[in-house]
Amino acid sequence: MRIRVGFGYDVHALVADRELWLGGIKIAHTLGLQGHSDADVLIHAICDALLGAANMRDIGFHFPDTAGEYKDIDSKILLRRTMALLRHEGYELGNIDATIAAEQPKLNPHIPAMKQTLAAVMAVPEEDISLKATTSEKLGFVGRREGIAAYATVLIQKY
Repeated sequence: MRIRVGFGYDVHALVADRELWLGGIKIAHTLGLQGHSDADVLIHAICDALLGAANMRDIGFHFPDTAGEYKDIDSKILLRRTMALLRHEGYELGNIDATIAAEQPKLNPHIPAMKQTLAAVMAVPEEDISLKATTSEKLGFVGRREGIAAYATVLIQKY
Protein backbone atom coordinates (compact mmCIF):
# COMPACT_ATOMS: atom_id res chain seq x y z
CA MET A 1 0.00 0.00 0.00
CA ARG A 2 1.23 3.48 -0.87
CA ILE A 3 0.12 6.41 1.32
CA ARG A 4 0.40 10.06 0.30
CA VAL A 5 -0.57 13.33 1.99
CA GLY A 6 -1.71 16.54 0.33
CA PHE A 7 -2.43 20.08 1.46
CA GLY A 8 -4.77 22.60 -0.15
CA TYR A 9 -5.58 26.25 0.44
CA ASP A 10 -8.02 28.61 -1.22
CA VAL A 11 -9.36 32.08 -0.62
CA HIS A 12 -12.02 34.20 -2.30
CA ALA A 13 -13.28 37.72 -1.68
CA LEU A 14 -16.74 38.34 -0.27
CA VAL A 15 -18.86 40.47 -2.60
CA ALA A 16 -22.46 41.59 -3.03
CA ASP A 17 -24.80 39.97 -5.55
CA ARG A 18 -23.29 36.47 -5.31
CA GLU A 19 -24.59 33.34 -3.63
CA LEU A 20 -22.49 31.85 -0.83
CA TRP A 21 -21.55 28.22 -1.55
CA LEU A 22 -19.39 26.34 0.95
CA GLY A 23 -18.85 22.61 1.13
CA GLY A 24 -21.28 22.11 -1.72
CA ILE A 25 -24.24 23.74 0.02
CA LYS A 26 -25.83 27.16 -0.40
CA ILE A 27 -25.71 29.22 2.78
CA ALA A 28 -27.99 32.20 3.34
CA HIS A 29 -25.84 35.32 3.72
CA THR A 30 -25.84 38.90 2.48
CA LEU A 31 -22.56 38.33 0.59
CA GLY A 32 -21.17 35.58 -1.62
CA LEU A 33 -17.73 34.63 -2.86
CA GLN A 34 -16.28 36.12 -6.02
CA GLY A 35 -14.79 33.73 -8.53
CA HIS A 36 -14.91 32.23 -12.01
CA SER A 37 -16.84 29.21 -10.71
CA ASP A 38 -19.24 29.25 -7.76
CA ALA A 39 -16.10 30.06 -5.70
CA ASP A 40 -16.61 27.31 -3.10
CA VAL A 41 -13.32 27.77 -1.22
CA LEU A 42 -13.72 24.57 0.77
CA ILE A 43 -14.18 22.34 -2.26
CA HIS A 44 -11.35 24.12 -4.07
CA ALA A 45 -8.97 23.54 -1.14
CA ILE A 46 -9.99 19.88 -1.01
CA CYS A 47 -9.43 19.47 -4.77
CA ASP A 48 -5.98 21.05 -4.49
CA ALA A 49 -5.08 18.78 -1.57
CA LEU A 50 -6.22 15.67 -3.44
CA LEU A 51 -4.42 16.60 -6.66
CA GLY A 52 -1.28 17.57 -4.77
CA ALA A 53 -1.21 14.30 -2.86
CA ALA A 54 -1.31 12.40 -6.14
CA ASN A 55 1.33 14.71 -7.69
CA MET A 56 -1.19 15.82 -10.31
CA ARG A 57 -0.64 19.60 -10.13
CA ASP A 58 -3.56 21.73 -8.92
CA ILE A 59 -7.17 22.70 -9.57
CA GLY A 60 -6.17 25.58 -11.88
CA PHE A 61 -4.21 23.20 -14.08
CA HIS A 62 -7.13 20.81 -14.55
CA PHE A 63 -9.97 23.35 -14.48
CA PRO A 64 -8.51 26.72 -15.59
CA ASP A 65 -10.40 29.92 -14.87
CA THR A 66 -9.63 30.99 -18.43
CA ALA A 67 -11.88 28.25 -19.83
CA GLY A 68 -15.46 29.30 -20.48
CA GLU A 69 -16.77 25.83 -19.70
CA TYR A 70 -15.96 26.43 -16.01
CA LYS A 71 -17.67 29.83 -15.76
CA ASP A 72 -20.09 29.67 -12.81
CA ILE A 73 -19.68 25.87 -12.63
CA ASP A 74 -20.88 24.08 -9.52
CA SER A 75 -17.71 23.12 -7.64
CA LYS A 76 -19.24 19.76 -6.75
CA ILE A 77 -18.71 18.86 -10.42
CA LEU A 78 -15.02 19.78 -10.10
CA LEU A 79 -14.72 17.63 -6.97
CA ARG A 80 -16.41 14.67 -8.65
CA ARG A 81 -14.03 15.02 -11.62
CA THR A 82 -11.04 15.33 -9.28
CA MET A 83 -12.03 12.07 -7.57
CA ALA A 84 -12.34 10.42 -11.01
CA LEU A 85 -8.80 11.60 -11.90
CA LEU A 86 -7.44 10.12 -8.66
CA ARG A 87 -9.30 6.85 -9.02
CA HIS A 88 -8.07 6.54 -12.60
CA GLU A 89 -4.54 6.57 -11.14
CA GLY A 90 -5.49 3.94 -8.57
CA TYR A 91 -5.84 6.20 -5.52
CA GLU A 92 -8.64 6.23 -2.96
CA LEU A 93 -9.33 8.71 -0.20
CA GLY A 94 -8.16 7.83 3.29
CA ASN A 95 -9.47 10.95 5.02
CA ILE A 96 -9.87 14.72 4.85
CA ASP A 97 -9.24 17.22 7.63
CA ALA A 98 -10.37 20.72 6.57
CA THR A 99 -10.93 24.11 8.18
CA ILE A 100 -12.92 27.09 6.93
CA ALA A 101 -11.95 30.52 8.28
CA ALA A 102 -14.78 33.07 8.23
CA GLU A 103 -16.01 35.74 10.62
CA GLN A 104 -19.56 35.59 9.25
CA PRO A 105 -21.81 33.75 8.77
CA LYS A 106 -21.49 31.27 11.61
CA LEU A 107 -20.69 27.97 9.88
CA ASN A 108 -20.84 25.33 12.62
CA PRO A 109 -24.60 24.71 12.13
CA HIS A 110 -23.88 23.89 8.45
CA ILE A 111 -21.05 21.39 9.03
CA PRO A 112 -23.28 18.26 9.06
CA ALA A 113 -24.91 19.19 5.72
CA MET A 114 -21.50 19.97 4.20
CA LYS A 115 -20.12 16.60 5.33
CA GLN A 116 -23.14 14.76 3.96
CA THR A 117 -22.91 16.58 0.61
CA LEU A 118 -19.15 16.10 0.22
CA ALA A 119 -19.36 12.41 1.14
CA ALA A 120 -22.09 11.84 -1.46
CA VAL A 121 -20.18 13.70 -4.20
CA MET A 122 -16.93 11.86 -3.43
CA ALA A 123 -18.61 8.48 -2.81
CA VAL A 124 -16.89 8.07 0.56
CA PRO A 125 -18.17 7.57 4.11
CA GLU A 126 -18.96 10.76 6.08
CA GLU A 127 -16.67 9.52 8.85
CA ASP A 128 -13.71 10.06 6.49
CA ILE A 129 -14.41 13.81 6.34
CA SER A 130 -13.55 16.12 9.24
CA LEU A 131 -14.70 19.73 8.83
CA LYS A 132 -14.12 22.57 11.22
CA ALA A 133 -15.02 26.26 11.19
CA THR A 134 -13.13 29.06 12.86
CA THR A 135 -12.73 32.82 12.80
CA SER A 136 -9.49 34.75 12.60
CA GLU A 137 -10.30 36.78 15.72
CA LYS A 138 -10.98 39.89 13.58
CA LEU A 139 -7.42 39.82 12.18
CA GLY A 140 -6.47 40.07 8.50
CA PHE A 141 -8.75 39.96 5.46
CA VAL A 142 -10.90 37.20 7.02
CA GLY A 143 -11.23 39.19 10.23
CA ARG A 144 -12.24 42.30 8.31
CA ARG A 145 -14.91 40.18 6.56
CA GLU A 146 -13.32 40.78 3.15
CA GLY A 147 -13.06 37.10 2.29
CA ILE A 148 -13.19 33.48 3.37
CA ALA A 149 -10.28 31.03 3.42
CA ALA A 150 -10.19 27.24 3.57
CA TYR A 151 -7.43 24.77 4.36
CA ALA A 152 -7.51 21.05 3.67
CA THR A 153 -5.21 18.14 4.40
CA VAL A 154 -5.91 14.77 2.82
CA LEU A 155 -4.52 11.30 2.96
CA ILE A 156 -4.85 9.12 -0.14
CA GLN A 157 -3.77 5.55 -0.62
CA LYS A 158 -3.00 3.23 -3.50
CA TYR A 159 -3.17 -0.54 -3.04
